[in-house]
Amino acid sequence: MRTLPDDFDPATVAAIDGRLAEIKATPVALCHVIESGSRAWGFPSPDSDYDCRFIFVRPQAEYLSPWQRRDVIETPLTGVLDVNGWDLGKALRLMLKGNAVILEWLTSPIVYETAPSFREQMLDLAARSANRTGLARHYYHLGTRQWRTYFDEGRNAKLKKVFYALRPALALRWLRLHGDQALPPMHFPTLLGESDVPATLMSRCNDLIEQKAATRELGSAPVPPAIAEFIEAEFALATSLLGGQILPTDPEIRQNAETLFRETVIRLDSSASDKA
Repeated sequence: MRTLPDDFDPATVAAIDGRLAEIKATPVALCHVIESGSRAWGFPSPDSDYDCRFIFVRPQAEYLSPWQRRDVIETPLTGVLDVNGWDLGKALRLMLKGNAVILEWLTSPIVYETAPSFREQMLDLAARSANRTGLARHYYHLGTRQWRTYFDEGRNAKLKKVFYALRPALALRWLRLHGDQALPPMHFPTLLGESDVPATLMSRCNDLIEQKAATRELGSAPVPPAIAEFIEAEFALATSLLGGQILPTDPEIRQNAETLFRETVIRLDSSASDKA
């Protein structure tokens, strides 16, 4: 399955496909390849990077070696091209700990390629192992770090960076309002629409998205008051989400994750061998 926006630059997409082909030749099998970053979040600038991310598995024999290979593949950052990924084992371990990154990769609306049924299997496991406290801590620490770094005390800062504090604040609000769910939407406009925000905030956010889409530079200024007040309020309210205990992974869920890992390695290794 391939789902790319019509406005993606064909030359850049071809360059991404070229890098993915080089990775596969190492040999590595790609389970799921998506766009992350501002393009997938729904607030790109005209010069936004292409942040291609992927989950991969190595041939079976490499997992049986006493000299384990790296669980990350990184390619050079060149121009607007940023392509790297995680081994499936790393992705599973982090997902079960409540790390939101892998969940966002699995729910990205922009897909370069994916192995049959892989995303569905991973999302099913994610739903059954959902760790709301872990996710809340992830978004709280991510958002407050961005807020303190760029916008504390009302000082001027690049307005395009406000999204990197606003998105975590919205994710925390979404978790607070959806007490029976644990997978906040990755796509910012969807997240905004499902978070029951005041009309003034909705309008100001949509204005910023439109401005960011139209210009390479929003300029520096204090954060608009409606947005600043919302972010600070949500970080304060998030304390109710952070105090829960993060329990050890349920043995059945851990076994499910191990089974998914083994089956995916075997299936994709066999598929790669058949193509060779």
